[in-house]
Amino acid sequence: MSVLEILKVLAALATAATGVFVLFAPRMTVGFTGLEPIGGRGISELRAVFGGLFIGLGLAPLWLGPTAYLMLGIGYLAIAAVRAVSMFVDHSVIRSNVISLATEIVLGVILVL
Repeated sequence: MSVLEILKVLAALATAATGVFVLFAPRMTVGFTGLEPIGGRGISELRAVFGGLFIGLGLAPLWLGPTAYLMLGIGYLAIAAVRAVSMFVDHSVIRSNVISLATEIVLGVILVL
């Protein structure tokens, strides 16, 4: 297995791990998402979207192979592009957004190579 293949597996696992974290600790995600869950509905939404979806997106490439890694990478790069525009339009160039943007770009590039 090449270094790039190992990095792709680690990127997919990091995606899934993020989902597992949000699934089990949705209230602790406020710091890195900026989202405050309100009541049971808000917590359910965090668990489902940021938990379940990220788990599924992270594990899918491990079963489906190269095309799924590419899809996950394109997803990260699309998120990064929209975040970059939003940071300037919404005047939200803050540390947590910069960290998220850098992470999305790095993971996206690794996954599309």
